[in-house]
Amino acid sequence: MLYNIHTLEWDEQLLGMLGIPRTVLPEVHESGYLYGAVPVQGVQIPIAGVAGDQQAALFGQTCFEAGEAKNTYGTGCFLLMNTGDKPVASQNGLITTLAACPGGASGVKPKISYALEGSVFTGGAVVQWLRDEMRFFTESHESEAYADKVADTGGVYLVPAFSGLGAPYWDMYARGIIVGITRGTKREHIIRAALEAIAYESYDLVQAMELDTGIHLSELSVDGGASQNAFLMQFQADILGISIRRPRVHETTALGACYLAGLTVGLWSGLDTLRKLWACDQRFDPVMNGERRQSLLGGWHRAVSHSRGWANIPV
Repeated sequence: MLYNIHTLEWDEQLLGMLGIPRTVLPEVHESGYLYGAVPVQGVQIPIAGVAGDQQAALFGQTCFEAGEAKNTYGTGCFLLMNTGDKPVASQNGLITTLAACPGGASGVKPKISYALEGSVFTGGAVVQWLRDEMRFFTESHESEAYADKVADTGGVYLVPAFSGLGAPYWDMYARGIIVGITRGTKREHIIRAALEAIAYESYDLVQAMELDTGIHLSELSVDGGASQNAFLMQFQADILGISIRRPRVHETTALGACYLAGLTVGLWSGLDTLRKLWACDQRFDPVMNGERRQSLLGGWHRAVSHSRGWANIPV
């Protein structure tokens, strides 16, 4: 078992306050551990890998060392950076969490790793909103083609704070806004602004992590449904100024759980073997110049400032 003595002390205090005996709680084990087996068509299938969604995705992206990070583009966006064997207390609105830990059953030495996590409430959901409520297109993948029809957003910014802003702002009163509209604004401009917003939100998470850790990312691994949008991935590379790596298997949450289980039962020999299994589908390298990048980011942060606290303003 892997325990942190300070965590145990806090656990005992909390259990005492709530009147809960420790004996009624399950034992704590590594993410890669032989928990038992379930019969499937007469065969005992071992349950040997258990991890939360984002920890599993971080493991599936083979981000095993400090400074390696992944971003999952789903309904929301979830960025995790491995911070090594010491937890980093965030000063910039992020969450300190444990990374998935492989067990020692297969000879892999258990190693505790921590991570910083940042969550964006509305990521790919903004594309769903354009599809379902605004009816700008009928299929989500069409957003890429519409965004490519215009050279830029025409000065339009869309802040998708439909349910407030998550990390690093944590503003429950923020609301979605579209600013910069002119008589020449078209559907394509708003669609492009929505996709760019996902990249801007993720940029804010990366900046917060770099401030907390002092580590400058050299590249970012991506996964999730919206990572299949090539326009979004290229703009993400441009606005971050680093390379984006998209794996062949973009459902890395399931892959991470598979890797953990495989290590536990001895299917794979170690982490180096898993790194060799990871395969890149496409790499997106930045092409935007720094002056343009800073200008766009300045506009984004100005738009965010107008969205903040909106629902808390007396009418």
